[in-house]
Amino acid sequence: MHVKAYSGRKKLNLRAAVAFGLFSLANGSLAFAQAPTPFAAQETMDIGDEPGRISTEEVVIEDGPYKRQLVSFRSSEPAGTIVIHTSERFLYLVLGNNRALRYGIGVGRDGFQWSGLVKVTRKAEWPDWTPPPEMIARQPYLPRFMAGGPGNPMGARAHYLGSTVYRIHGTNQPETIGHAVSSGCFRLANGDVIDLYSRVAVGAKVIIRHAATL
Repeated sequence: MHVKAYSGRKKLNLRAAVAFGLFSLANGSLAFAQAPTPFAAQETMDIGDEPGRISTEEVVIEDGPYKRQLVSFRSSEPAGTIVIHTSERFLYLVLGNNRALRYGIGVGRDGFQWSGLVKVTRKAEWPDWTPPPEMIARQPYLPRFMAGGPGNPMGARAHYLGSTVYRIHGTNQPETIGHAVSSGCFRLANGDVIDLYSRVAVGAKVIIRHAATL
């Protein structure tokens, strides 16, 4: 997995990049995802949020399974629906005609994963961040409030999910994409969340599942 235009001090963890098998058409326009390996489903990074670490809006995952790509995706959901498979570390934006845009994501670590049906109730560019008390109890060094910007762990864009405290948002830790690391939110590299933001409307349905259903 190669991250483009990232400014930070940690090296990328490459183990997740080989966790999935993919079949692509010759022109690279369509990829078919296979089931994740048990190792990938258990991948957890035991690190906390890093407020102040800079990651710009140009950050994208350039290669590997977590690169944004058009895939075959059978679904009866209407175009514009978001389907998240936490065990696979993928977010699918349904396009119709059995196709979807697939984005690599970071998901909740053990004990913080959830499933359900919600809607996008609000969207924000460079959102502010107010960590909830439960998160501050686990990470006492966190600020009680942080204005939006490149050093904000919420990243470049946020989609607020129903009345929950969870969001689909960017990150200033793009090396965590493909891992279970968050407190229940779903994170994308900033360039990917900006792309998703431009395609998703307020009111869009969001389906969170642990794994694909047959």
